[in-house]
Amino acid sequence: MSRKPKKGYFVRGQFVAEGSEMDIQLKAELKGTPDASRTDLKRESDELQDLGKELLSLRADLFDAVGLPDKLADALAEAKRITNFEGKRRQMQYVGKLMRKLEPALVLAARQALEEQHKGSATEKLQLHLAEQWRDRLIADDDALAPWMAEHPDTDTQQLRALIRQARKDAPPADKAAASQGLAPRKGRAYRELFQLVREHMGNTGNTDADAAEEDGEDE
Repeated sequence: MSRKPKKGYFVRGQFVAEGSEMDIQLKAELKGTPDASRTDLKRESDELQDLGKELLSLRADLFDAVGLPDKLADALAEAKRITNFEGKRRQMQYVGKLMRKLEPALVLAARQALEEQHKGSATEKLQLHLAEQWRDRLIADDDALAPWMAEHPDTDTQQLRALIRQARKDAPPADKAAASQGLAPRKGRAYRELFQLVREHMGNTGNTDADAAEEDGEDE
């Protein structure tokens, strides 16, 4: 019994069977979606799903400013509420599907909102670092008071001097054993209040996680 011939066609002298990998590739090329384009589409799809995950951490004011469709906003809100791993995974797949339907302008707005939030966090960290430097300078060196007052003339000098004096009195003696274990020395209340005063005059009055770090291990 003779074998039934395969259906197909010839391309440049080569037989291409219908349903074969080459057949699928050639048909995709004819439709304008070659493998390279499909790879790009897959990468873009993954990027949009990742963007959806990042939107879960976006601040409420920035999130509202993006103007996402209600269906997507509700899907993201639901994803935040879900704690079950598999349930959350399925929900994020749904979020990814909705993200792929977004207009390019909204995708751009979402990326810009996340970038703005990231820049804000970096700025806050820098402000905290500068405030810590000023606090330590004021405690360590009497000569630091003059340049501070030159930059921040509205500071209550009497209050500032009192906090500096008290912070110096409260400073614990060097503990070599603790230092060898990487433990920070305990700080008094004046040390924390001086830091807060410096931050206020540097224009960074918002509460951050650094406040908790400043209070850890301090005497009340």
